[in-house]
Amino acid sequence: MIITGSLLIVCLMLLLGVSVYVAFGSVLIFIALVGDQSVSGYLPTGATGVRSLVLLAIPLFMIAGGIMEKGKIAAPLVSLAEMFIGHIKGGLSAAGVLACGVFGSISGSANATLTCIGGIMMPHLKGANYPRGQSAALIVSASPLGLLIPPSASHILYGWVAQQHVLKCFLSTVIPAIILITLLIITNQFMLRKFDDIQVKDRPSPFLPTLGMQGRLAGPALMMPIIILGGIYGGIMTPTEAAGIAVVYAIPIAIYFYRGLTWKSLATTIQASGVTIGMVMVMIFMVLIVSDNLIAQGAPALAKQMVYSVSDNPIVILLMINVVMILIGMLMDDISGLLLATPILLPIAQSVGVDPIHFAAIIGVNLGMANITPPTAPLLYLGAQVCDVPVSKMLWPTLIFIVFAWLPTLMLTTFVPELALWLPDLLLSR
Repeated sequence: MIITGSLLIVCLMLLLGVSVYVAFGSVLIFIALVGDQSVSGYLPTGATGVRSLVLLAIPLFMIAGGIMEKGKIAAPLVSLAEMFIGHIKGGLSAAGVLACGVFGSISGSANATLTCIGGIMMPHLKGANYPRGQSAALIVSASPLGLLIPPSASHILYGWVAQQHVLKCFLSTVIPAIILITLLIITNQFMLRKFDDIQVKDRPSPFLPTLGMQGRLAGPALMMPIIILGGIYGGIMTPTEAAGIAVVYAIPIAIYFYRGLTWKSLATTIQASGVTIGMVMVMIFMVLIVSDNLIAQGAPALAKQMVYSVSDNPIVILLMINVVMILIGMLMDDISGLLLATPILLPIAQSVGVDPIHFAAIIGVNLGMANITPPTAPLLYLGAQVCDVPVSKMLWPTLIFIVFAWLPTLMLTTFVPELALWLPDLLLSR
């Protein structure tokens, strides 16, 4: 009763548009009223969780992402990408996808990637006569690369919840992200064939001096993921220490090099990030308590029993897991969805031979796709505001990108484990 009632309350509240932390707070009230154990018995789980040193990396990366977003860090990245492919039809939109990938590796956030790259790219695309709905849909579809390319807050959480090597979780989605970038660009190129009035930019001449100048301008931004990931994978610093370094590094280049922030606006940016961090940490606290209660009530065993009552075929079971994760991702953000889904679905995946690091890639791609999948699609509605394009014009192109880019990436990630495991085994086998 408690398991069914808890899940029904969460789904109903989220469908009504209630905030995630309020929805899970309602579940806590329900558990307190009908459960056989006081909710206070589960409070230590939430308190211990939010005090974890590993989780400290999440607010630090969020602050760094906020500074990079407001500090005009993305503009030189976009210009650098345009230099190489802007002279090709469709090259400007492809540059937007590549910029999403690079900025995603800096910010680790889909929302920050969409807000920043969308705001920069859309005026360029509109001026070059690219179809507005399709262009906005492409940026929206590429923005979850911020969840797939390390460092990623969701993979820090997954590694902590599943007790797995965080660095291996980071690496598990790198190849799926490259596949997704490739498929998004190819799909977009096919969709642009019917538009004959698209303008292309002339390649700068002389090219090499211009490239050198633009490279120097983009250099400090490009150095950030190199410093962070190089430090982490070189064993010099932990993800939490790297997140702190990211904040320290981002402040001077945003203020003194790119001049997108002042010390006064930096304080406002950190304050805004603090509000978001507070909401996220409260949400993590509540979801952890609900998740711990569901585990105590036997939710993982019940979910496994229900899945195996339908089929014991590993392919069917993996497809069912994917469907469940997509539905979860459509209802809630990636962090809360991951916290709720991992302890329940990971044991089922392991029962059919899925490695936990492989599952990190599966859940990462799933939750990324779910955030752009109608009817809820939080990134789709955010993209409509950022790109100033009605959702109705973005809907059909987004569905095309889901079918021809996201779904193939998900299926390859799910059924070809080497895509997720090869890089972690290669770099971290020791």
